[in-house]
Amino acid sequence: MTATEPAASDAMAADAPPQPAPGATPPRTPLVARAAAELVGTAALVAIVVGSGIQATGLTEDVGLQLLANSTATVFGLGVLIALLGPVSGAHFNPAVTLAEWWTARRGGAGVDARELAVYVPSQVAGAIAGAILADAMFGEPLVKWSTHDRSAGNLLLGEVVATAGLILLIFGLARTDRLRFAPVAVASYIGAAYWFTSSTSFANPAVTIGRAFTDTFAGIAPGSVPGFIGMQLIGAVVGLALVAVIFPRGKANAG
Repeated sequence: MTATEPAASDAMAADAPPQPAPGATPPRTPLVARAAAELVGTAALVAIVVGSGIQATGLTEDVGLQLLANSTATVFGLGVLIALLGPVSGAHFNPAVTLAEWWTARRGGAGVDARELAVYVPSQVAGAIAGAILADAMFGEPLVKWSTHDRSAGNLLLGEVVATAGLILLIFGLARTDRLRFAPVAVASYIGAAYWFTSSTSFANPAVTIGRAFTDTFAGIAPGSVPGFIGMQLIGAVVGLALVAVIFPRGKANAG
């Protein structure tokens, strides 16, 4: 070792960015980056849902196979998006999840504040619309054509309550038991299953519902059906949070 090496080392250390103190909370990702992650992630999710639906209908006339292809693409795509963007924004991609997190934060839990809520939700809605338009563009469909797929039947609305309640229970149950590391697999798997066990094929997401109204393809929803779906999704979110409070009470040790 030469005498100049310590000096060089000291200079490099002086140029290095400051490190947080042991035990300190690391700085959060800037809000603009989190908003971009929510916009891009929601756009990609809707592009996957709509695009795979268009692809499936072009390959087969069997509705069961179309739904299988659509749900399979959604499972893999959603899992990847959560794994990629979760560390940036939490990978909500869903106003119902953001609203639920804001509510829990107001009651002493961790989550987004009112300012973040006001940024996340418009980003998610804008991303969903952009994703539907992008999918239509990739497959040579009209960029914007209102869906004619009516989904206003009462049994479909009940399906949205069930789908959204289960999603909220899963996400916040994982958070309460410190197992959010499983979210990419668990949430994607749940949505894939809910495609099949709910009558509505599990939209469970107000932003995605709005985006899917912009495409008159397999995954579309008629604009007249959108308010009912969103209303039921919000009710489902309330039900989901109530179930979390009952099943995973704060301050109680969880078995296992």
